[in-house]
Amino acid sequence: MLGIDYRDSRPIYEQVMDGVEEMIVRGVWGPDTQLPSVRQLAGELSINPNTIQRAYGELEKRGVIYSVKGRGNFVSHDGSLVRSRRLEEIQKQMAELAETARELGADDEQLCAWVRGKGENA
Repeated sequence: MLGIDYRDSRPIYEQVMDGVEEMIVRGVWGPDTQLPSVRQLAGELSINPNTIQRAYGELEKRGVIYSVKGRGNFVSHDGSLVRSRRLEEIQKQMAELAETARELGADDEQLCAWVRGKGENA
């Protein structure tokens, strides 16, 4: 289930959003799966319901979930959108790390070895 890390510098609503997206990407929640209610999730996580509502609102704006008046929030059909967005974020982070490593003297062969998990320390 979702968890909150109070040592994390990100706002709690962003952690909730990431947790929901992670559940979708991993296939725990498929298309049209009903999410826990705002009150239920707030109770489970011991956080303010407004925080959950904010996270759900942002996820709805992104197209990750949709709401049905009087019934709740559901996972949208386009779970691949979440996956592709996550992969784009990872690609950007890797590019930034690669640039930093190159500035410190690593070459492309060494970077590729690290990605394959066969590289040695500098």
